[in-house]
Amino acid sequence: MEYLVVSSVALLASALSLFSGFGLGTILLPAFALFFPVPVAVASTAVVHLANNIFKVGLVGRQANRDAVVRFAIPAGVAALVGAALLGLFAAMPALASYSLGGQTHQVTWVDLVIGAVIIGAAFVELIPRFQTLAFDRKYLPLGGLFSGFLGGLSGNQGALRSAFLIKVGLSTPAFIGTTTVSAVIVDVARLLVYGLTFYATQFVVLRSDMGGLILAATLSAFLGSFLGARLLKKVTLRAIQVIVGVMLLLIGVGMVVGLV
Repeated sequence: MEYLVVSSVALLASALSLFSGFGLGTILLPAFALFFPVPVAVASTAVVHLANNIFKVGLVGRQANRDAVVRFAIPAGVAALVGAALLGLFAAMPALASYSLGGQTHQVTWVDLVIGAVIIGAAFVELIPRFQTLAFDRKYLPLGGLFSGFLGGLSGNQGALRSAFLIKVGLSTPAFIGTTTVSAVIVDVARLLVYGLTFYATQFVVLRSDMGGLILAATLSAFLGSFLGARLLKKVTLRAIQVIVGVMLLLIGVGMVVGLV
């Protein structure tokens, strides 16, 4: 069941990310979180996200604007280190509360509360039309890099904020796509370094033996989604999809906050 759900979500999310305002990580994280502890879900999503973006860099990376990468992506990478370290701190904290429902015990933890809140925020970004036109002036690029990188390190949900800061830089479409892709790779590499040190070196969790296979399946599905998306989804009504995804994210985010997911 895990393979079916995660692979299907990765394929669909990767295809949609070519055209929509939401990204692969935003949708894939809740799918992983259904089966694994939130810190493991965030790290697993980062691996798939990085692999898919490296694939995209090979296609569009040379179109990236060097000045925008320096002013935005470098601060984002530094802030991602801080966000990822904070995730490890939240993960090590004891549960805030516990309760019984339907004969099962559920816990409300700091990490679920924080990531759930971020997912709820991402849901509102998809559901409220005003956010679709949100943009910031070029002078705020370093600040935007810090904000989006921090959120990327903490939860992986940085795509919408990254686009909002880069959209008004005056880049051509290929340069915009190339710059956002390179920025995403820098953030992913930075946060994965911290995740590795935090979760593996400290033995925070013992990974299941099939975890690598699940990540590989999700990665290959994401590649296939990127390939098929450009050919099959051009006629899709993206606003309708955004509403559906936004509602799903809202439900999952609330479930995480109250300890049900």
